[in-house]
Amino acid sequence: MSISTQNSSEQTVAEATQLTQQGQYKLALDKLAVLGAALANNVEGLYVKGVCLRKTGKFEAAIKCFQSVLNIDASYARAHQEVGHIFIASNKPTQAINAFELAVRTDSALIASWRKLEALYAAANHEEQRLMAHRQVQELQLLHPALQTVKSCLNREDVDRADQICRAYLSENKQDVEGLRLLAEIASRIKVLDEAEFILESAVTFEPAHLGARFDYCNILLKRQKFGPAHDIAKQLTAEHPENFQFKSVLAATLLGVGETQAAADVLRDLVANDHALDQSYLLLGHAEKTAGNLAAAIAAYQNLYQVRPDFGDAFWSLANTKTYTFTDDEVEHMLEYRNRAETSDVDKVHFNFALGKALEDKKDYAAAFSAYQLGNELNQGLLDYRAPEMAKRVARQKQVCTPELFTRLKEVGSKHPDPIFIVGLPRAGSTLLEQILASHSQVDGTLELPNILSLSRRLRGRGPFAENEEPRYPKILAELEPEYFEKFGQQYIDDTQVYRQGAAYFVDKMPNNFLHTGLIKLILPNAKVIDARRHPMACCFSGFKQLFAEGQEFTYGLSQIGDYYRNYVEMMDHWDEVLPGFVLRVQHEDVVLDLETQVRRILDFCGLEFEPACLEFYRTDRNVRTPSSEQVRQPIYTTGLEQWRNFEAYLDPLIEALGEGVMARYPIN
Repeated sequence: MSISTQNSSEQTVAEATQLTQQGQYKLALDKLAVLGAALANNVEGLYVKGVCLRKTGKFEAAIKCFQSVLNIDASYARAHQEVGHIFIASNKPTQAINAFELAVRTDSALIASWRKLEALYAAANHEEQRLMAHRQVQELQLLHPALQTVKSCLNREDVDRADQICRAYLSENKQDVEGLRLLAEIASRIKVLDEAEFILESAVTFEPAHLGARFDYCNILLKRQKFGPAHDIAKQLTAEHPENFQFKSVLAATLLGVGETQAAADVLRDLVANDHALDQSYLLLGHAEKTAGNLAAAIAAYQNLYQVRPDFGDAFWSLANTKTYTFTDDEVEHMLEYRNRAETSDVDKVHFNFALGKALEDKKDYAAAFSAYQLGNELNQGLLDYRAPEMAKRVARQKQVCTPELFTRLKEVGSKHPDPIFIVGLPRAGSTLLEQILASHSQVDGTLELPNILSLSRRLRGRGPFAENEEPRYPKILAELEPEYFEKFGQQYIDDTQVYRQGAAYFVDKMPNNFLHTGLIKLILPNAKVIDARRHPMACCFSGFKQLFAEGQEFTYGLSQIGDYYRNYVEMMDHWDEVLPGFVLRVQHEDVVLDLETQVRRILDFCGLEFEPACLEFYRTDRNVRTPSSEQVRQPIYTTGLEQWRNFEAYLDPLIEALGEGVMARYPIN
C-alpha cells in the first residue's frame, strides 16, 4: 500500500469514527464501504464497522467483524468488550461474562467492562468476583481519563504513546501520585530502573501514606536488588494490613532477598494454603526451599506448580535448574507438547526450551538438546530486545583512566576496612564453589551477589541514556573526584552490606560483573581482596549459554555474544594484573577440581586466613545458596562437569571464532 493510499484509508476511518460517535451508523458504514477489500486488513476500520453493526442490531455480522479484528490483533481488548455488549443484548449472561473477562484480561483499564462485570457477577450471585470488579471500578474512577488511556496503552504494549500522554499530563499535574506511578511503570518497562526508583521515591515523598505508591516503590527496590530498604517497606505494609496477600507476597520476596529464607518459606506456605496466586507462590516457595537446601520440598513445590498451571514453563525450568533433577518421560512429553502449542506464551516457551535442553542432554540426545538450548536463547533475545553492552568500549575506558599513575596518586584514599572478599569473573565459572569454600571458614560470611558496586558505578556514570557519541562520566570521574569521596563510598558499601552479614570478620561478595570495576574497588576499599574465578572459556561460555538467568547476564544468550564478552573480560583482568599487581588472585576452576587442598590453602593464604579443614568439606556447610549451582556445591567435588561442553563441540564454532586466537592460544583445546 502506498503512503498516499494509507493516509486516505486512515482519513476514511477517522471520518467513519466521527460519524459513529454522532450516532450516524448507516452513514459510517457507507463511508467504510468505500475502502472495499482493503477494509479486511484494517483493524480500526473493522472495529468501527462492528460497532455500527452492533448499534443497528446486526449482532451476528458484528460478531464476525470483531472476530476478524481479533484474528489480526489478539490484544485488541475493545473487540472483546463489544462482543460482551452483544451477548448482554442477546440475554446470554454467561457468554457476556466470558467476553468481558477476556477484555479486562487483555486491558485492565477498560472501566466499561468492569462495570458490566460487576452487574453480571451480582446477578449470578458471584459475590467475591463482584467485589473484585467493584474495586477495579473504584480504582479506575479515581484516575484522570488521560491516565486511563495511559494504562490502556501500556496494556497494548504501546509504551511510546503511554509515555507521551503521561508526561503531558504530569507537566500540568506534577505531584499527581497516580501519574507518577504510571510514569515509573513506563520507565521500568524500558528497563530504566534508576529513573523508576527516583519517580516512586518522589511519589512516596508527596504522599507518604499512599499504599499503591509504597507497594510499587518496594517492588522497584526489589528489582534493583536493594533488599534491605525493600524489606523495611514490606514489613510496614504487612504490619498495617496483615490480611493483604499481595503485601505478604512481596514480604516473602524481600525476606528471600535479605537471607531470611525460613521466614520467607513460612509466609509462602501460608499464601499457598490460602490459594493466593498459586503460580507465583509455589514458584517462590520452591526457590526458598532450594536456597535452604531442602531439595525434596523444592521439587514438590515445582511439581505442584505445574499441576496448577500446566503451561507454566518456569515450573519445569526450575526443576531443571536444580541441576540434579531427572525428568520422567511423561514430563518430557509434556514439555514438548506445551512448547509447540501456538497459545503458549513466548516467555513460557523460553523456559520449556531450556528445561528440555537439560532433559535431552541427560538422555544423551545432544543434537536435540543443543537445538532446544539454541531456540530458547533466540526466543529470549527477542523478548529482551537485547543490545550488546559494547564491552570493548567499556574496557577501553577503564584502561584509559585506571593507570598506574592514577593508583599511585590515590594510594592513600578509601576506607581501610578489610572485610570484603570479592569474587569476580563470569557466571558459571565456579564462583559459587569458591564462595562455599570461603563461607565454610569460621571467620567468613557468605552473602549474595551484591549489587552495591554496580549501583555505585551507575551513580558515578550519571543518569542516562547517553547519546551515541557522548562519553559517560564514569570511569573518567575517578580521576576528578576529591579524595574524601573514596572513603565515603567505601564506608557506605560497608554500611549498606551489613544487612547480609551474620557477624563474621569477613564476608564474600560474589557479584561476577564486578570484574569491570576492580579499579573502583581498589580506590574505595584498598584492603579488600579480589579473587578472579576463571574457567576454561569453552566450558564457561557453553555453561552460560545453556543457563537461563533470572535477570541480567543477557550477553549469555548467544554463542558469539558470550565469546566476545569472555575475550573482553580476559583483556580487562590482564589490565588489572598490570596496574594493580598482587591485588587480584586468579583461581582456575579446573585446578580447584583436580587439586582442592592446594587451591584452598592458596586462597586462604591470599585472604590472610588460617587454614581450617572445614573448607575442604565445604559441602557439609549449612547455609543458604541462591545461585544455580546451589545443589552442586552441597556435594563433594566431581570432575565429570569439566568437559561436558565436548558433547556439543560440533556446534560451537561461532564461540571459538568469537573468543579469538589470543584467548584460544592461552586455553587450547586438547
